[in-house]
Amino acid sequence: MELSLSATGELKQFVVDEGHGVKGVSELKLKTLPELFIQPVERRLDVSKVLPNELIPVIDLSNYEDPEVMKSICYAAEKWGFFQIVNHGLPLDIIDAIKDATHKFFELSTKEKKKYLSQNTPSKNVRFLTSFNPDVDKAYEWKDHLSCFYVSDEEALQYWPTICKYQVLEYLKSSESVIKKVLEVLIKGLGIPELDETNQRFLMGSKRINLNYYPVCPNPELSIGASGHSDASTLTVLLQDQIGGLYVKKLDSDKWVHVTPVKDSLTINIGDALQIMSNGRYKSVEHKVVANGHDNRISVPIFVNPRPSDVIGPLPEVINSVDNILYKHVLYSDYVKHFFRKSTNGKDTIDFAKK
Repeated sequence: MELSLSATGELKQFVVDEGHGVKGVSELKLKTLPELFIQPVERRLDVSKVLPNELIPVIDLSNYEDPEVMKSICYAAEKWGFFQIVNHGLPLDIIDAIKDATHKFFELSTKEKKKYLSQNTPSKNVRFLTSFNPDVDKAYEWKDHLSCFYVSDEEALQYWPTICKYQVLEYLKSSESVIKKVLEVLIKGLGIPELDETNQRFLMGSKRINLNYYPVCPNPELSIGASGHSDASTLTVLLQDQIGGLYVKKLDSDKWVHVTPVKDSLTINIGDALQIMSNGRYKSVEHKVVANGHDNRISVPIFVNPRPSDVIGPLPEVINSVDNILYKHVLYSDYVKHFFRKSTNGKDTIDFAKK
């Protein structure tokens, strides 16, 4: 097929409808980036606003009940919204397996991957797509991803891609203890004595895992891997490779800090749901991923969420007075629908829950 790169409709068909994704565009070895992927200047990373000597906190989780460690986790959640954890207890062979499985999924033929496009997928809980929301994004992000919402082992084994489903499930299950440790510390910081069955279901009642693929980009400075956004989750547990490219907006500034990959670490970030539940004490922070011209990058985020049927709002333990309430109560599924129905735009989603 002769592909006209200047015809946006034809290129969208190639990328989205036919399932070639940005990987297919990258493999054309183009010298210049097609217009469909050229981002407005304000959506790119302004390198003059990067703080090269700043680092987000790196926290050793091996003794997570130590008061000083607990204090450092809560401080990071309040002042950065992001931190990296080492000695987290997640087996390294399971980490290596999920990285390998991610590469293998994206190495599948287009014919195999397109089975999971929204119009073909055997389950609404597993979907392969390009950009954030290709139906509404004016300029596409330079990213392909497989998104899997966990319902049950049986559903996952039946519908998730064979080449990666066992590794994804094992990684998801192995991460449970890390998630519980971090949440236990964070809720204790809010004056809640323990992570019991009730608040556990509320804070981490549903999970979504994405396999992200950012292929080599011909003009990375003109594009973006993931536009600036905050996550809708309670918290996100991110596994990234050693290539780098994730940037976090420093709180109360217009400056950006690179999340330099730390070997065998996991990156934790606070999501909008926890910012709402903590009445603004813990911060979900805008972040973005740059495209790069040298390496194919992967990352695997687990989005730890309330259940869709949960109503989220400031927890009673964090309310000092009625005058101090920053957010209203919203049905979590309504919040998520609002998040996904539009292109990402910084921190604007949380306005949906503001009083």
